Amino acid sequence: MKFFGQAFAVARKDLAIELRTKESLNAAGSFAIVILLLFSFVFDPGSDETKEVGGGLLWLVFAFAGALVFNRGFARELPNECLDTLLASPLSAAALVIGKAIANFAMLLAVELLSIVVFGIFYDVNWLPQITSLSAIFALATWGIAILGAVFGALTVNLRLRELMLPVLVYPLMIPLLIGAIELTNTVLNHQPLAGQLQWGRVLVASDVGFTTLAWALADTILVN
Repeated sequence: MKFFGQAFAVARKDLAIELRTKESLNAAGSFAIVILLLFSFVFDPGSDETKEVGGGLLWLVFAFAGALVFNRGFARELPNECLDTLLASPLSAAALVIGKAIANFAMLLAVELLSIVVFGIFYDVNWLPQITSLSAIFALATWGIAILGAVFGALTVNLRLRELMLPVLVYPLMIPLLIGAIELTNTVLNHQPLAGQLQWGRVLVASDVGFTTLAWALADTILVN
């Protein structure tokens, strides 16, 4: 229980700072809206083509918007040697990484909620009949993206080109998650039963468990750089 208390304390701190400054949310939200708006002029809203590519478009937007969130996760701890202070405190390294991931998760969900509302308006899509399935897909895929972002945010925090290096390192590992999320979202978008796509659900669950376990086990090594 102490571990989770520490992790949620880190997440609350990050979210409180973000709600005050809105640096990551403004950047990621604006990026998502602009991309969705631009592509609304490329694809015919409500057409079969839009339903076929809608899931891919959404998750590519979320992946790129996520980089804007991840870059700030550990970077905000650099001024005044706050990161060194956190590492020297009784706070465990694993709790710090998991806490950052929880904050990433919450901010990404906020961007995704905004995006699906905008997507629904621009592309004439009614998400409400599939909201339960969609929520489960988004929660599973977003946690995997969030934990990867926290891990590589920690690894690249001291690099001069961290804004460039973080996406280069993290995107290849996101590929299974993104493929699974895209396939499942397209299935929902086309009003098809998810029963035939359960293998992609297993991919999301396995990725979440694997990435979280590795982050937990390697947190001390990750943060000593």
